[in-house]
Amino acid sequence: MQHYHYIFTGSGLSALMTVYEMILSGKFQDKSFLLIDENLKKDNDRTWCFWDNSTLFETIISKTWNTAFFSNSTTKTQLNFLPYQYKMIKAIDFYNYVLNIISKQKNITFINEKVTHFEDLNNYCIVRTEKSSFESNKVFNSILDIEIVKSQTKFPLLQQHFIGWFIKSKEPVFDSSCATFMDFSISQKGNTRFMYVLPTSSTEALIEYTLFSKDLLPKEEYENGIVNYIKNLGINDYHIIEKEQGNIPMTCYEFWKQNTKNIVNIGSAGGWTKASTGFTFKNVTKKSKALTQFLTHEVDFRKFHKKDKFWLYDLLFIEVLFKNNNLGSTVFSSLFKKGNPNLIFKFLDEETNYWEDLKVILKCPKTPFIKALIRRVFKF
Repeated sequence: MQHYHYIFTGSGLSALMTVYEMILSGKFQDKSFLLIDENLKKDNDRTWCFWDNSTLFETIISKTWNTAFFSNSTTKTQLNFLPYQYKMIKAIDFYNYVLNIISKQKNITFINEKVTHFEDLNNYCIVRTEKSSFESNKVFNSILDIEIVKSQTKFPLLQQHFIGWFIKSKEPVFDSSCATFMDFSISQKGNTRFMYVLPTSSTEALIEYTLFSKDLLPKEEYENGIVNYIKNLGINDYHIIEKEQGNIPMTCYEFWKQNTKNIVNIGSAGGWTKASTGFTFKNVTKKSKALTQFLTHEVDFRKFHKKDKFWLYDLLFIEVLFKNNNLGSTVFSSLFKKGNPNLIFKFLDEETNYWEDLKVILKCPKTPFIKALIRRVFKF
């Protein structure tokens, strides 16, 4: 049975980002890596967006926006992101960028197989695929078993689910310098529903129909929503370039309690998705750096995660929307109504102090959050 120091079960964003950070550190050149995934990462299967005021992955950013519109049923506000920018990275560009770096490392192997089982046997780990078996010192697992979350009731689970169309219109109808961050003016139907528009030129844009809710919709409902929104934009002649869809878990479930001494759960499987927003890319960059640093001085993965105040803030937000899913528009409108999102972005990036936290919290509607806090007290 072939042995590796590190095996990654799954090679999506979190796995590739962690391997990338380990390569950059220069501290793991004497270690052998194995990445196992049934997907070769040859397709543009998703789009990641994030706000940033640095040069993070600058060479593969496909589009940036300095401003965006936020709308609800009564108002439309233009948000000025500066000094932040809202940035888009296409998955295929990220895959190609990181896999090109990985391909030059003699100590890293990629196997195109499906993982069927992995286990910590205390002194080493076993990983099995449909064809092979391997041993390793450590396993980094990014394969999410959502049933673990669904089978418990202590931590509520919302889903950020969406379908998006990249379209090209015959006439120039978009302002490519300004995105639509959240448009809650569409019918909410008792949920948190919004449109998301990222124009990349005057005739091209990604248009997504998105929900934060418990249950998925029939495919036709998302697509009918997109069709109606496009029509309301005054676009009659267009064609679809590409489609994407996704379902991101929004939960504060304690994934890290599934970690063992030698197995660490990463990505969505490790709770690396920002629970209150579903944003993943920026959070994964931070977590992968922290994990890489952890590996230089620790050997027990059970010590990796540290719960903090932002976990509690996210938990209360999820609790509010789980109990009253129609409140999403109200909550987000209270945060963005003054058109200056910088403090909100800093808060969502988990970089604020307690005084800044209070400024954000006081913007939110008080009653539903107080009720959520009381409910949580009795569940801890």
